Amino acid sequence: MTDFIIIAVLAVIVGAAAAYIIRARKRGQKCIGCPYSKTCASRGCGCGCGTEGE
Repeated sequence: MTDFIIIAVLAVIVGAAAAYIIRARKRGQKCIGCPYSKTCASRGCGCGCGTEGE
């Protein structure tokens, strides 16, 4: 029973993280977690989202 609870908690955490990433991508954020993600390429914030290859 303990294993089931641990697996369920981990599944909820992974699901919530995936939902957050999907919502952020739909809003147009390139660097999720960067406070300037929508304007990062023009600001040059240093998080790397404005670099080539993305």
